[in-house]
Amino acid sequence: MRRIAVAAVSLVVAVSVVGCSGGKSAEGGKHPGSPGASTSGTAPAGGAPAALQSGPGPQAKYTVQAQPAPGACHYRFTSDKQPLPDPKCTPGALNPKVTQANLKSTICVPGYTSKIRPPASITGAEKTANAKSYDYTGPMNDAEYDHYLPLSWGGDPDDARNLWVEPPSPDHKSGAGPNNPKDLVEAKGHAAICSGKITLAAAQEAITTDWTTALAKLGVK
Repeated sequence: MRRIAVAAVSLVVAVSVVGCSGGKSAEGGKHPGSPGASTSGTAPAGGAPAALQSGPGPQAKYTVQAQPAPGACHYRFTSDKQPLPDPKCTPGALNPKVTQANLKSTICVPGYTSKIRPPASITGAEKTANAKSYDYTGPMNDAEYDHYLPLSWGGDPDDARNLWVEPPSPDHKSGAGPNNPKDLVEAKGHAAICSGKITLAAAQEAITTDWTTALAKLGVK
């Protein structure tokens, strides 16, 4: 009987430990996972990010999202000095309303992204806070508050994990406003997704790994 009792107690303890293993959700319970700090430096070749998580998706009314703490995020740069975000702060986040099966009724519909994009009254405040997260001190008008996983590739509209203050590229003319080569990558990739040349999942993995190599990895010219 004593051995049976000990075994029963051990089973209860094991169940209790398993039940406590899942951590707390992010503040407010809106966005799972919280952006953290990372080290700066050159982007590792072929360093794929962790599996992308879904954000809350399009909202009828957006609210300003909390950003990582000032100085918590660090830009990375490719060998030719193109900027990449900190993968711990800005890994990208998925729009749960977009799937491979419904492309023709979501991102491949002209005007879809403009309907789900948060207003400037929201993104303006977020951009200011995110610039502090990344210690960006350059001209704000030349930096783009960028969806790292583009809206047109099924990126979440307002998850803090999918937005970063993208600094100007090396050949950018000061005062010219946001105009980065990533925009061309997004346009070509979107066309390839909607024409069926590449899958949505492959595109999302490629661009969140390194936007500068995404098209080559996907075989898109």
